[in-house]
Amino acid sequence: MNTSLRVLIVDDSEDDVLLMVRALRCQGYHPDFERVYTISALKATLINNKWDLIITDHAMPELNSNDVLRTAKQLCHDTPVIIVSGMIPEATAIAAMKAGAQDYIMKDNMVRLIPAIERELNEARSRAARKRAEKALSYLTFHDALTDLVNRSGLERRMQRALNLCQERNQHHVFLYIDLDQFKIINDTVGHIAGDEMIKQLARELKYHLRESDTLARLGGDEFGVLLENCDHSHAKEITQNLLKLILEFRFNWQGKIYQVSASIGFVEIKGESINNVDDVLGAADVACYTAKNQGGNRIKEYHKNDSDMAKHYGEMQWVCVINQALEENRFSMYVQGIFPASGNAQRLQYGEFLLRLIQEDGRVQCAGDFIPAAERYNLMPKIDRWVVGEVFSYLAVLLTDNKIANNARYFINISGASLSDSLFYTFIREKLKTYQIPPGIICFEVTETAAIAHLHDAVEFINQIKSLGCHFALDDFGAGLSSFTYLRTIPVDFIKIDGAFVTHMREQPMDRAIIESINQIGHIAGMQTIAEFVENEETKLLLRHIGVDFVQGYGLDHPQPLAVNSTALSVVY
Repeated sequence: MNTSLRVLIVDDSEDDVLLMVRALRCQGYHPDFERVYTISALKATLINNKWDLIITDHAMPELNSNDVLRTAKQLCHDTPVIIVSGMIPEATAIAAMKAGAQDYIMKDNMVRLIPAIERELNEARSRAARKRAEKALSYLTFHDALTDLVNRSGLERRMQRALNLCQERNQHHVFLYIDLDQFKIINDTVGHIAGDEMIKQLARELKYHLRESDTLARLGGDEFGVLLENCDHSHAKEITQNLLKLILEFRFNWQGKIYQVSASIGFVEIKGESINNVDDVLGAADVACYTAKNQGGNRIKEYHKNDSDMAKHYGEMQWVCVINQALEENRFSMYVQGIFPASGNAQRLQYGEFLLRLIQEDGRVQCAGDFIPAAERYNLMPKIDRWVVGEVFSYLAVLLTDNKIANNARYFINISGASLSDSLFYTFIREKLKTYQIPPGIICFEVTETAAIAHLHDAVEFINQIKSLGCHFALDDFGAGLSSFTYLRTIPVDFIKIDGAFVTHMREQPMDRAIIESINQIGHIAGMQTIAEFVENEETKLLLRHIGVDFVQGYGLDHPQPLAVNSTALSVVY
């Protein structure tokens, strides 16, 4: 070992200091040390220097260990303090430990010094790592992980402040809701990695062309919000037109090909008492943006409460009709994607997640992300959730009859936040388990973290009911809401599915990797198993295995397959 160590020694005996320094050198440390023995010198060196460790005598002519502990706590509270004394009453030593000392050692038993130092240095490093992760998590509570822009929560906080100023100081603000047109084409043709890169580049361009006082936020996959504070209507309109032009002229180069998009922008004035709360602003902007998109996109639509065309679009969300018709005509379909042990264990586990798809009349397959937001907005999810559970249980019943399900199987089924609050949904599941004679232990329901937190009381009650049947439960997209660890004490789940946004960029983003490590560690402490989503290559899988994540899932391991293609899909794939 050849380790440098910055150590502050508070001791009035120069001989004792030299003995401690010699002991450190004998163990391979290269101590850079300073000796002080007055309170003024102690304060000066703590203010002007950073120390890895403080070693202090207990009783000295001008100060004692209590003075050192109190001063260290004020000026460098994370630095470990070890008391090394020739004589210290046991009661005093115990009181010092309660006050923050990491250990106390008698000078006639110096053999304990080096092990104590090594232990506390390791603890200090662990504390520093946890503090960095906590700081990153706190930052991400109000910021988007991909673009580093303010996220929806951060925008809502700033918008509430702007609303307060609007009423208190009669200020005038404008909010813009920007939804990119044709962005889905890029994701579908060249993949999500390219889509993410385009979003990052476009975010930088937008931010560069806004005022320093403006707030640019990422609200969703291809949606941005802009809060123009203290900005009159004419100036805001000019800024909005410039942003629309910028987006249309933006060119994205990916692997030698050029891609472009346009945007639909909803424009909402915030003045006087015309709009009273954040939800009203966001709702009005959403309606205006949706109207702009339905009128062909690449345009600005200003919100007017009495606009009949806008009211029409607000009440005629196209997806509502599509979803209802698909339910009536049985045009939903279930796919399945494997979930695998990150350890690479040869044991064949039948772990998989059922994924919902909608088949359009022309045969196009729509992923759940395309229509679920509309279904959630218009309260169609309880009906969809019932269809999914019935379809999955029916399929599993066939496999059970054919003895094609292993005892260690686990099948994940997504449900919505709305169903958590549906008092009849639990009864529906219980009856379907009985009807199809499904062993409850092979079923794991999952709900997103944000949905569970939004319906916290109902979620806890529902999960407890489901687990009483013998089923399991998973918390999906964990880390997205970043409320986050606090709720693990409250929500009794068996699995945590780590938000894929962190997994996708963990190789090049140390912060994302640190967040995954924190989620994995705390999940294990809470007695839960962890699953990493969006694993697209072997390198990411190996990193997750090194961290200690239990399971992995993603296109790099298995693509979702329709059940209709092969009735034995589950038993064959896994």
